[in-house]
Amino acid sequence: MMQPPTQDGVWKSWFYRVTIVRNLEIFQNFIIVALCIGIFCVMLIRLGEMFLSLLEPINFQIITSDILFVLILVEIFRLLIVYLEEQRISIGAAVEVSLVSALREVIMGGVLDIPLDRLFGVCLFLSVLGGLLFLRVLMLQRFDRINKQSRMREF
Repeated sequence: MMQPPTQDGVWKSWFYRVTIVRNLEIFQNFIIVALCIGIFCVMLIRLGEMFLSLLEPINFQIITSDILFVLILVEIFRLLIVYLEEQRISIGAAVEVSLVSALREVIMGGVLDIPLDRLFGVCLFLSVLGGLLFLRVLMLQRFDRINKQSRMREF
């Protein structure tokens, strides 16, 4: 016959590693959902401001910057959604966000107004990010080839 857990047993169950990890993951997911809601609200506000700015004389640099900022927010939102679904960070999405953010900063500052050393730094940064995307594609192709070979051996 099973006896109900004692008060001491209930408290001990809170300190099991599995219980602690599960509770922390639930709390972390709550934080991610709050961030998603906040980013979504900021996207709506920025879209409203962007459309209202079209009523005034058009400044293409500001409009382009606003569009890129909204795209950055969309990519961050997508990154958070992938995290909620798979409990991992998507490297591809993170690199894409970094690329668009760097390009936005260059557009905001104006390419002709950026000091030469800073421009070389941005070029190096963009080259590294492009290399990461290229390396990611190569690794995915390699893993697909390995998976196909392992499936062929099974038959």
